[in-house]
Amino acid sequence: MDQTKQEGEYGYDLFPERQARKYKKGSIAESLFTFNHKCQVMLQFAMETSPYAKLLLSAMTSSGCKALRDRHFSCEDCDGTVSGGFDAASSQIVLCQNNIHQQSHMNRVVTHELIHAFDHCRAHVDWFNNLRHLACSEIRAANLSGDCSFSNEVARLNFGLKQHHQECVRGRALRSILAVRKISREEAEKIVNEVFDTCFNDHAPFGRIPHSKKDAKFAYRDYENRDRYYANL
Repeated sequence: MDQTKQEGEYGYDLFPERQARKYKKGSIAESLFTFNHKCQVMLQFAMETSPYAKLLLSAMTSSGCKALRDRHFSCEDCDGTVSGGFDAASSQIVLCQNNIHQQSHMNRVVTHELIHAFDHCRAHVDWFNNLRHLACSEIRAANLSGDCSFSNEVARLNFGLKQHHQECVRGRALRSILAVRKISREEAEKIVNEVFDTCFNDHAPFGRIPHSKKDAKFAYRDYENRDRYYANL
C-alpha cells in the first residue's frame, strides 16, 4: 500500500509514530519518558480493574484472539485531536500518551479500542475498503464503551434531548469516521444512517448497553458465569 495514500486516506497522519518511532520500542529512553511510563501504568490498571476492559479481554481470549499488553498495545505521541486508535494492519491498539492524562479517560479509550479489536477478531472487518464495516464498529464502540454515558455527557454540558444516547452515539461515530477517512460529511452521515439500527442493537459481548460502571460489572459477571447455567442440565 502506498505510504502517502495510507497516511492521507486512512488516518495514519494522526498517529505519526506509526510511521517513524522516535525511540525503539522497549529502549531505556522510552521507558524513562514520563508520558510513556504514565501511559503504561494507566494501561495496566485499566486492564486489571476496568470491568469493561476485563470483559472484552476475556471475550477476545474466548474467540481465539488473546490480547497481550506488550504486543497489542502501544503508547505513542499522536495528533492533538485524538486519544487512541486501532491499527488493523498490525492488530495493535494505539494509546495517545500525550493526550490521555486521567485514569478514567484511559479506561474509556482502552474500552473503545478493544471493541474495535473484538470486532476485528470476530467479524473480519474490512476496515480499509468497506465504510459500512468501519461505521458499524464506530457505532458499537461509541454505544458500548461508556463514551455516551450520562455522566460523561453532563460533563460535556450535553443533556436533556429526546433519545440523547442514540444521538450521542451517532454523532461520535460520525466524527470518528470523518477523522480517519477523506469523505464528505453528507456521505458519512448516509453510511452511518444505513447501518445504525443494526449496529446500535448489537451489544456483543456485553449482552446489554453498559450505561455505567455498575452495568459493566453486572455484564462482566454474567459473561464469566455464562457456562454455569448449563451445569445441571
